[in-house]
Amino acid sequence: MEPDNLDVATEQAAVTRRYNRLASIYNLYDAPMEMMGTRKRRKRMVEKASGEVLEVGVGTGKNLAHYADGVHVVGIDVSTGMLQRARNQAKTVPVRTNILEADVQELPFEDNTFDTALATCVFCSVADPVQGLREVARVVRPDGRILLLEHVRPTNRILGWMADVASAVTRRVFGFRANRRTEENVAAAGLEIIDVSRHGIWREIVARPQGTG
Repeated sequence: MEPDNLDVATEQAAVTRRYNRLASIYNLYDAPMEMMGTRKRRKRMVEKASGEVLEVGVGTGKNLAHYADGVHVVGIDVSTGMLQRARNQAKTVPVRTNILEADVQELPFEDNTFDTALATCVFCSVADPVQGLREVARVVRPDGRILLLEHVRPTNRILGWMADVASAVTRRVFGFRANRRTEENVAAAGLEIIDVSRHGIWREIVARPQGTG
């Protein structure tokens, strides 16, 4: 259950405006987290991607340099400001890329289009994360994989409460929630979790569309 009842479209529009506003300084703003281990975690997840890849929330394109040779990456984002930076980054990498404006909650792709879907630190800012995850499962082939790197609400009662309080600020200023329960949202969306690595608030999740055997 999300902590407020904002209309999804209204909330997502507000989030998009915040990321457009931050786009020009996003890499600088995010640098401390990168140095504290996010970059290493992102790289580890990206290196698992193969075949036709959908990257959800491509942002400024920081993941593009880590893909293996031979993959084709379709990167989407809702922020036009972030997409411009991702397109510039795409020109510097050897992998084949298409960078598009799209919302994960309503993906413009046919069912069973991709071998891999990847999202790193994305579902903390999607207005309806369960719907977004359902859409990801829809466009990934039955034998494909869904790779997620996300920070989640701390399990400690006091730290969890602090994350709830902090989310009112992080959502309004930066566009993300600090208290998302993404591991639970993955299950709620009907995805099957194959593997999950837990390190504090971090989750590295490998999943697939449900019922693929």
